[in-house]
Amino acid sequence: MSASMIAGFALGFSLILAIGAQNAFVLRQGLRREHVFALCLTCAVSDAILIGAGVAGFGTLAEAAPWFETVMRYGGAIFLTWYGLRSLQSAWRGGAVMDVGESQRTSLRTALLTVLAFTWLNPHVYLDTVVLIGSISAQYDDRMGFALGAMFSSFVFFFSLGYGAGILSPVFARPRAWQVLDMIIGIVMLGIAYKLVAM
Repeated sequence: MSASMIAGFALGFSLILAIGAQNAFVLRQGLRREHVFALCLTCAVSDAILIGAGVAGFGTLAEAAPWFETVMRYGGAIFLTWYGLRSLQSAWRGGAVMDVGESQRTSLRTALLTVLAFTWLNPHVYLDTVVLIGSISAQYDDRMGFALGAMFSSFVFFFSLGYGAGILSPVFARPRAWQVLDMIIGIVMLGIAYKLVAM
């Protein structure tokens, strides 16, 4: 692995390490063991597309179309607010979240649409993944190696998060643990939405 790939991997991993809307959703689905592979693959491939676009120079879109960032920011805030309130409602209701039988399972289509919305409606994805990684990659002679390293970090992170969540499943055998998780997810979502409109 070249120095450029290592640098790309380190930067990419650090950008997605902090808990956010997308990560929280993948964690929750991993705990429920629902559509884990499809969701992890969708997140990683989406990141790879965005990283590739950033390294290819797509990061200049924000400068060429100033309205783009504003539209993405408020659209993302509305979606995150809706999902955050829904998570807090689940936390308030309690035990209903523990019923992971067929009647309560999230369909693959719904899960994929949700994670795609978390990914593509989040302006931080464009600012961090596209603009930041794109601009930093310009400092390296091997920009392709840098991009591949950053892309690889997304695959490692999301599959580790999705399948690693199963280790915590004994803890989430208790309804209270699900309530706490839903409450944390709701607060995180609303916090991110607030930051988007306040920035």
